[in-house]
Formats: sequence, C-alpha cells, structure tokens
Amino acid sequence: MGVTTFTQEITTKVSPARMFKALILDIPLIPKIMPQFIKSIEFVEGDGGVGSIKKTTLAGGTPFKYLKHRIDALDADNCMCNYTLIEGDALGDKLESISYEVKFESTGGGRVCKITSHYQRKGDFNVKEEDIKEAKDKHMEALAAPS
Repeated sequence: MGVTTFTQEITTKVSPARMFKALILDIPLIPKIMPQFIKSIEFVEGDGGVGSIKKTTLAGGTPFKYLKHRIDALDADNCMCNYTLIEGDALGDKLESISYEVKFESTGGGRVCKITSHYQRKGDFNVKEEDIKEAKDKHMEALAAPS
C-alpha cells in the first residue's frame, strides 16, 4: 500500500468564483451541461456539505458506470474543495481511493484551477503519471465528442 500524488493546473478565462459555483456547488446543472458524459448526480448521504456522499451515474458509452465521492472539505469563500472517490469501477482492483484537492484562483497572468490527486494504492501496484494522463485525455475526448 502507498500513495502516489500528481498535480495539474488548468487555465481558464472564467472567474474562480464562477467556476467553483458551476462545477462544485451547482451539482444539478452538470448533467444538463454534459449529458453525453454524465447521466445523473444525486446525494445518497447528506445535503452537499462536508461528509456528504454523491453518486454520479455516467452516460452509456463512457468507460465507467458510476462514481461515489465523499466531500471532505468545502470552502466557497476561497473557491476550494477536497473530495475522495470512495467507490466505483474507476478504482478497479488496484486502487483503494483517490483524494482530490481542488482550488480555483486568480494568478498574476490569469485564472487557474489547481488539482492535486492522491492515489491510495492496494498492494505493490505503481500508479504512473503517463497512465493517469492517458486516462484523463480519454475522458476529455469523451466530453468533447458530439452527442
């Protein structure tokens, strides 16, 4: 068992507060924005605050069926959220969980979303950065594909 950590930054033209609201707080809008990728999102425990668990059911044609995330920290004033993927076929048989730290912020040259992912491994499995990048690229292609 061990943890592998990766960090990425995504630049955007949208303000941090607006991105945070759209992607973190306005959960019911996401399936409407991305119906080709996300079928539904529902809270199976809690009301959306810290400790809540949300289930995301993915649309047909995507590599996975569902994901369950637990919200670990939520700070709207600072546009920050921490959550953990605790269940779903994306974990496979080699990952225990994946924890994410997400922060939207303005920088000197623009706006950025910083995402740090912590992959809690089972056994001696080694998470490779190129495998994570390839998987994320495939998901982004699925998002961009016409429905």
